[in-house]
Amino acid sequence: MPETSIGTNRQGKIDARRAGRYGIDAPLVPLLGSLAVIANLVLGLIQHASGPLIAAAIMAPALASYLYTTLRGKFVVWSRVLAGLGLRGDEQILDLGCGRGAVLCMAAALVPSGRVSGVDIWSSSDQSGNGPDMTRRNAAAEGVAERIELHTADMRELPFADASFDLVVSNLAIHNIGSAAGREQAIDEALRVLRPGGRLVIADIRHAGQYRKRLIAGGVRDVKQSSLGWRMWWGGPWLSTSLITASRPG
Repeated sequence: MPETSIGTNRQGKIDARRAGRYGIDAPLVPLLGSLAVIANLVLGLIQHASGPLIAAAIMAPALASYLYTTLRGKFVVWSRVLAGLGLRGDEQILDLGCGRGAVLCMAAALVPSGRVSGVDIWSSSDQSGNGPDMTRRNAAAEGVAERIELHTADMRELPFADASFDLVVSNLAIHNIGSAAGREQAIDEALRVLRPGGRLVIADIRHAGQYRKRLIAGGVRDVKQSSLGWRMWWGGPWLSTSLITASRPG
């Protein structure tokens, strides 16, 4: 089968190019960043002042980094992360905070005889145009609509039975829970619905150490933390993304 912009290529790896429309993460951030760059450029040119021009020159690369990550980089990184899991193709997968389906649809492309469930509270401040209808449209565009189901739910109180999933993934979602206790509750819920021998993969910009400690306290094995590199820098290395992986004992 030839490579396409959706699904998988002939090596069984996900193509990072997407057919759907996935919006911008935390859209207020790049909007304010763009306005700040423009304001400093205008001020510097009007006043013939070097200070604002230097500020604009510093902010512009950070803005470019953010836009690259949200529009392209996260897809490249997650395509590699998911392909590296060596899925059989019949797994039941859960995406915590699925948003418009970036990771959800890529995971569904790898499980032709499986299913991917997504949960979200559909906050537009976390992702532009966030909503279940947009996620369904993206799944249809990617050719995986029949493999997904969506739930409006809080990840601290998941509407699933114990041991329902072979794999639980989450991308930049758990940190949106404001309290440490709430984040730990989300981790506990992820473990509750994970089957013995199942795997957990979390990418986030904050609280990776807390997730790791909670997983270890929950008796999970092979807990590892690593950096996802420059493709998931949200403006620069000072706001990078960590990957937490773990396996529930069989």
